Amino acid sequence: MPDIETDFERDIVEIADQPIVMPDGCRLSARIWMPKDAADNPVPVILEHLPYRKRDGTIVRDSLTHPWMAGQGYACIRVDMRGNGDSEGLMEDEYTPQELQDACDVIAWATAQPWCSGTAGMMGISWGGFNSLQVAALHPPALKAIITICSTVDRFADDIHFKGGCLLGENFGWAANMLSYSSRPPDPLLLGPGWRELWLNRLEQMPFLAREWISRQARDDYWKHGSVCEDFGAIEAAVLSIGGWHDGYRNTISHLVENLDAPVKGIVGPWIHKYPHYAGPEPRIGFLQEAKRWWDHWLKGIDNGAESLPAYRAWLMDSIAPKRWVDERPGRWIAESAWPSPQIDEIAFQLGDGCLGEAEMTAPVLVSSPGDCGSQAGEYFPFAYGPELPDEQTLDDLRSACFDGEVLTNPLDIVGAPKLVLRVASDRPMAQLVVRLCDLRPDGTSALITMGVLNLTHSKSSERPELLTPGEVFETAVTLDQIAYRIPAGHRLRIAVSTACWPFIWPTPERATVTLEAGTLALPYRSEIADGDECSFEKPVGAAPWQHENLRPSVSTRQSETDPVTGVVTTTIFNDAGENRDLEHGLISGSTTHERWSIHPDDPLSATSHIRWEQTNGRDHWHTGTVADMEMRCDKNWFYITGKLVATENGEVMFDRDWEKRIARRFV
Repeated sequence: MPDIETDFERDIVEIADQPIVMPDGCRLSARIWMPKDAADNPVPVILEHLPYRKRDGTIVRDSLTHPWMAGQGYACIRVDMRGNGDSEGLMEDEYTPQELQDACDVIAWATAQPWCSGTAGMMGISWGGFNSLQVAALHPPALKAIITICSTVDRFADDIHFKGGCLLGENFGWAANMLSYSSRPPDPLLLGPGWRELWLNRLEQMPFLAREWISRQARDDYWKHGSVCEDFGAIEAAVLSIGGWHDGYRNTISHLVENLDAPVKGIVGPWIHKYPHYAGPEPRIGFLQEAKRWWDHWLKGIDNGAESLPAYRAWLMDSIAPKRWVDERPGRWIAESAWPSPQIDEIAFQLGDGCLGEAEMTAPVLVSSPGDCGSQAGEYFPFAYGPELPDEQTLDDLRSACFDGEVLTNPLDIVGAPKLVLRVASDRPMAQLVVRLCDLRPDGTSALITMGVLNLTHSKSSERPELLTPGEVFETAVTLDQIAYRIPAGHRLRIAVSTACWPFIWPTPERATVTLEAGTLALPYRSEIADGDECSFEKPVGAAPWQHENLRPSVSTRQSETDPVTGVVTTTIFNDAGENRDLEHGLISGSTTHERWSIHPDDPLSATSHIRWEQTNGRDHWHTGTVADMEMRCDKNWFYITGKLVATENGEVMFDRDWEKRIARRFV
């Protein structure tokens, strides 16, 4: 955890439940931290607008972050979006026009208050990082700067739903997650007697998001909405973009720094899907000090050099033995004054006969991976500080076509997004390719550097996918995720190509054989080897942590096993977030998640996923629980998705609903 600071420039006051009424009469609930003397010495506003419940869901990070920033002379407003937490209304989907308009209206309300100086910023991680960018594109007049963390510029190409046109397993997983998250009740201590009516109405109107998200298998207007890459020029606010190499949203920083006309800076560390003052793996950074410098310059007009910082700062990771979790990732900070950087060159490697170098293939290579290939890939966005990172890759390498480079005589700093251009043919109308760039270490282990996936029906266009003509040879390209990685002398590079990556992506209806006719890897590398840190950050700090009593400790496990009779391979994931009691207001909250992903290596239609979320809330003699249970399976033409949501109060069932959906498989 960060170093704790409690002595601030200005004394602060907290408002636990500030009602903010929207123009349509919907009451949003906000928690506000601000200087006590803000009425006499007004301050800028910083908004975080989320569906994740300020009362318990984000309270750990809120406690570390918002009081600290308020003590530096800001009013920090943490709003429960409509339909979530202690706010009224209903949430229909993610990033709706209503959600974004609500954020604009909150900004307008806040900047009209006597304690506000008239300028506003917006920040957030994941959902809050997304809508910060999206609201900035609407340019509400008072919004001058944002900080967006672990976000995306393209909701179809680079989000939790699809990637490279492939259906991510986490598309279904996130739908189950949100069904559970949004099912929890408001706090009667804040809402009073009307809490139950609000809760039941919310449950009755609960959207079953899996149907919407899985049915839209091309980049249509639904996905373009909220994708700021549609018009980078719409963003006029200054943007600080932050992400982590062990997160699924690592490409956004490069996209924003390269494409925005507005002032923009980027930072990428070795982190998972967490704020960087308490994220892992270490090293963490003084995120709050970086944020203060950003806000001070763009919201207060202080000349502190924020606009002169390097365009792109990144943690260049060293090679380490692969493990499902590491506490620290060795490396060094590099800094680029411009991005794309003139220091980044490109080297081309040909796919040869099992080799990676100058020689081209003399014969085609056939790839048809078993359905359970991909078990070592890790989670799309690791979150729980548990066994979620990519494991040793040899097991998946054996199920792939591998092309190995020569032993390196000098270290190579890979910085950027590698790209593999291929000439291929498929024997089926649908096929997908998974390309992994690996570090072959002298100890015999294979460590994942970065990877990319492509649904071959999207080779020409994700807006207008086309079924493949079996046997027809065509050119395509797989762009791998951004990375900064030093592969030392004595190691070798490996390109591993497979047609499956379960459960990271859902398999195609038929097991395809893809023929590789030729391939060229364009590898970005930094011409100047960094001897040490080229930039530095202050140590991580935070305000006093959340005061709570732990009632049940957290635990996270992952295991895979093969049924000796059926041959079905099952990956089981269990995450217990624990259960805690807030020592200030007494609210108890806890959750558990059980996931089961099964497939037979020879049958892509055997793929099934089952996810069960349980949530608990309560205090004294009042206790509630919700159970969200979902399953997904398929045949050649359809996905079949079932869901069940049960809510109880003091052991009595208050709500029970079932969903059953059938979704056509058009391109996945």
